[in-house]
Amino acid sequence: MTIAAGLFDEPASFLPLKSGDQVMLVTNETLAPLYLDHLRSVLENAGVKVDSVILPDGEQYKSLTVMDQVFTALLQKPHGRDTTLVALGGGVVGDLSGFAAASYQRGVRFIQVPTTLLSQVDSSVGGKTAVNHPLGKNMIGAFWQPASVVIDLNCLKTLPQRELSSGLAEVIKYGIILDGDFFDWLEQNIDALMALDEKAMAYCIRRCCELKAEVVAADERETGLRALLNLGQGEAGAAGMVMAAHASERLGQFNAQDTQRIIALLKRAGLPVTGPREMSAQAYLPHMMRDKKVLAGELRLVLPLAIGKSEVRGGVSHEVVLDAIADTQQEHE
Repeated sequence: MTIAAGLFDEPASFLPLKSGDQVMLVTNETLAPLYLDHLRSVLENAGVKVDSVILPDGEQYKSLTVMDQVFTALLQKPHGRDTTLVALGGGVVGDLSGFAAASYQRGVRFIQVPTTLLSQVDSSVGGKTAVNHPLGKNMIGAFWQPASVVIDLNCLKTLPQRELSSGLAEVIKYGIILDGDFFDWLEQNIDALMALDEKAMAYCIRRCCELKAEVVAADERETGLRALLNLGQGEAGAAGMVMAAHASERLGQFNAQDTQRIIALLKRAGLPVTGPREMSAQAYLPHMMRDKKVLAGELRLVLPLAIGKSEVRGGVSHEVVLDAIADTQQEHE
């Protein structure tokens, strides 16, 4: 993994690519005008043969139908088993490209080039690739590790503020579930991260990737420990963290003062700390029962025990869950 500003100008950033290699660069309609021609030029000047496919932009396009566009482009050129897919984009492009790489001719090399903060600290690390199904998110996929991850901090300058905040929700999650010292650091440096301070952001991304790598190394295929990472993502994840803290409070295993620390940090990062006001607590349950943490029909929750320590817990009654959701909604009305 390489993290710095200006990496797109250096072909050496894209190891293990070398002169003579063939690449299919996968990106989307939003990012192509920003980076595609430049990246193609840098790689071609280094002797790499570059083809590209431009996908529509949006979570709704993370599907088998859209992934077929990648296979069609690979077959038309054609690309053999020695090709490399380069995923230039956020989580949708990265997940879809990774699954395509895992599937094409039973598996080819791919490189992650994440362009959003969320993808830089989450989906680009750990080898989980997938597309969505109308009945569930990330339900069709494979575990397929990238050959390398290239994180150019300059990409964050083109992010809308809401996208930056969404990524910071994932960052804060790492502090809550895995590293109390990192959470303390975030409390002291959240303003610098919001301002895209290069030194602070580089440390932040690296620390998140280190934490995730430790979990993945211990549980690559999510049979146990890795389920801790499923506390939530983005704006919905931010509200979910508050609900989880309230649930843990009700079970007598989390300090109310620490719940307030979580809420304060999320707010400073520009994130919501409550769910949709028009949504009743009861309305959450059908969605929660389709979550991938559900085993044998039993709801399992990622619950904080302290800042920096958490557990995956089954057997929590629906009553506790509903009360925690209500606590969250009522507290912030």
